[in-house]
Amino acid sequence: MSDAAANKALLELVYRRWHESKGGAIDELMHVFADTVTFGSLADGAEAAPFTATAIGKHEVKGYFDGLLGAWSMIHFTVDVMIAEGDRVAVVCSTAWTNKATGKVCETPKVDVWRFENGRAISFFEYFDTARMFAAATA
Repeated sequence: MSDAAANKALLELVYRRWHESKGGAIDELMHVFADTVTFGSLADGAEAAPFTATAIGKHEVKGYFDGLLGAWSMIHFTVDVMIAEGDRVAVVCSTAWTNKATGKVCETPKVDVWRFENGRAISFFEYFDTARMFAAATA
């Protein structure tokens, strides 16, 4: 199996578990990341989502997920397609979450872009509708 196919297969499993567990499969997800991973988000640490600030290293990435799951409850995380080429995997998906403080729902299309080295993710960036997220996070 090529590296691209192996990276895609790994992410297919992790995304399936992420959806099935409604965000409870943190240990499985964290195993994908290299110790020195760079993790970014289009929301970029905005006031309504401070946990989305750029994270460097697995410890900071864990903080992202702690912040996400502390503030939001997953409704679904649906993968439409994964495209793997070379050391990169792009995941085109959609997701919906309920903000725990406001009770509002954010449903958005999403794209995740991963870069791998030696079977571990060394970079990740997520693109989604930040306006919808911010609207759901504010009263």
